[in-house]
Amino acid sequence: MADMWMPQAIKADLDDHAPCDPAFPPKAVAHITADRTATAAAPADLVPFDDLQKLFTHDGKGKAPHILWDPFAGTFAQFFPATSRSKALRDLPGGTRTNRAGEVVIQIEALFFPFCRVKGKVFAALADTPCHGWQELNDWVRSWDVPDTWPMGQPTDFTSHRSARVWKSQGGWYAHAHVPENDHVDPGSWPVFAARMAPAEPFPGAAFFHTGQKSPVIAAMHRRLVAEDCDRYRPGDVIDVWEIDDVKSYAAWQQKLGLSGRDADGTPGKRSWDRLRVPHLA
Repeated sequence: MADMWMPQAIKADLDDHAPCDPAFPPKAVAHITADRTATAAAPADLVPFDDLQKLFTHDGKGKAPHILWDPFAGTFAQFFPATSRSKALRDLPGGTRTNRAGEVVIQIEALFFPFCRVKGKVFAALADTPCHGWQELNDWVRSWDVPDTWPMGQPTDFTSHRSARVWKSQGGWYAHAHVPENDHVDPGSWPVFAARMAPAEPFPGAAFFHTGQKSPVIAAMHRRLVAEDCDRYRPGDVIDVWEIDDVKSYAAWQQKLGLSGRDADGTPGKRSWDRLRVPHLA
């Protein structure tokens, strides 16, 4: 069964759950936060992820999506389980119940506005960003049987194309600009569908990682840490045995994810392990 909570996401449950309508096919809806106005001549700094997460758990909870996604850091927060409606769409009384019209209606807010500035670089379109985390996000949405299709066409600009008939009858991905009863024209662009991920090795539990533990899982983890530029190994280290350099390298991975303190002490936890995507060993 698919995970109601995206494994890579910070769980920020608003506890205000309500069912979707399985009479309609499964959908995902693409939004951008559009929290600042900027231009090519006057770009603006991206709003911090933590600020938007706080907004959706406080004053903005009445408009919260399922997922807040930072495409620059690959960070996620989730406010509703996949099986609940979220509240990011306008939903008029007596209409198509836009937030509910599907077996699931998974709504994603990408942390982005046109001409946002990140580390001195300006990004005009969401698709121009690194789109870190898109692979994991796309795979999680797929796990809920949302097909890799755009029934109203993949968004490439800020124009609206709406059809209540298509919305009711076809599953897949929709731009906010495609949803009936709504007047927003975002997201403007979206990344292309990712290749399907190879299966990942399940988290073996923190107790698995102790000095002297020997396993091909540790060797596979070692290779992934090196690939992620978190290599703190010395020449001659035995790659399939857990030792101090594994702790240092894994701590570098945790820090890369933005973790700190006890959450970045070099002992694998489920969330950081799931993000590492260690290949599954047959």
